[in-house]
Amino acid sequence: MRLSNACTACNSESKIYWCAFDFAGREVQLASLEQAAEDPGLWSNPDQAQRTMQQLSRLRQGVDGWRQLRQRAADAIELAGLEDAGLLAGLQSEAEAIEAEVARRELTALLSGPYDRDDAILNIHAGAGGTDSQDWAQMLQRMYLRWADRRGHKTEVLDLSEGEEAGVKSVTIAVDGEFAYGYLRAERGVHRLVRLSAFDSAHRRHTSFALVEVYPQVERDADLIINPTDLRVDTFRSAGAGGQNVQKNETAIRITHVPTGIVVSCQNERSQTQNRENAMRVLKARLLDLQRQQQEEELARLKGAHVKAEWGSQIRSYVLHPYQMVKDHRTGYEETNTAAVLDGDLDGLMESFLRETIQA
Repeated sequence: MRLSNACTACNSESKIYWCAFDFAGREVQLASLEQAAEDPGLWSNPDQAQRTMQQLSRLRQGVDGWRQLRQRAADAIELAGLEDAGLLAGLQSEAEAIEAEVARRELTALLSGPYDRDDAILNIHAGAGGTDSQDWAQMLQRMYLRWADRRGHKTEVLDLSEGEEAGVKSVTIAVDGEFAYGYLRAERGVHRLVRLSAFDSAHRRHTSFALVEVYPQVERDADLIINPTDLRVDTFRSAGAGGQNVQKNETAIRITHVPTGIVVSCQNERSQTQNRENAMRVLKARLLDLQRQQQEEELARLKGAHVKAEWGSQIRSYVLHPYQMVKDHRTGYEETNTAAVLDGDLDGLMESFLRETIQA
């Protein structure tokens, strides 16, 4: 393909995703948010003001990104039309860079679920397998923290229950960033690890399991209303390593939503108030996800079929011995660079699932 044709094809693809991005609608929304941000009374409600500014920042970043991409494609087409041999190498590289950027933005343009653009709550629970599974849960914790860092997302560990010997029994992480939930929902399910155990004196091969749960963080009050009378709040002392690390005051919070039986706890902060706020964030996310599941189950029932994913059905296997491979069982997508995946390089695995889900 000639360079000018490649640039034109690039520009055509960007126009397609420009439409999917609904640029005209986003510009109207951006103008509305900018006007709201200039209102002197905005900060009379700090929580609402913070949400408005966060939405403004994300929307402006998205709009500016597509503007820059369109301008790059237009500039490349104009230069390609000059047929200057001296510009050939640089323009070829620019065309490839534009194509790569279009591919990266394609999926986010197609992520149109009601909460795909929102922040996420990520829960990791060690499964059967004792210390090996708890160590595996901690490996997954590091993997997702590294993935979030690569994407510039902010993370906060809200609750952590350490294993007796090593690893973690469970961990709850808030992931704040645009499309955090949209991407992380691809990780929901059981993750299986096969390796030579570091905790077996005979160094035998072990299989470990961990469950990953993902919920959207609820930012809009209208999404969910919780009756305070439905909550039972208990306080207790935070767990620690002993000595000076043991909390002498009951700062940890456990909240039970009586109608559903959902229980959440937070103990990572030294302030009871902050632990309560974090616990409510997690509770709202879980209740919202429960609503989503009930709606999906009712829709499937009306269609005459319903298949529920149970604990033992792993979505992905990570094999470190006798060979190296990460395989997503839902899509068949494979990666052989297991070290890169465990260091947070998850985009290929996530995108293979999301593209299949969106196109279904």
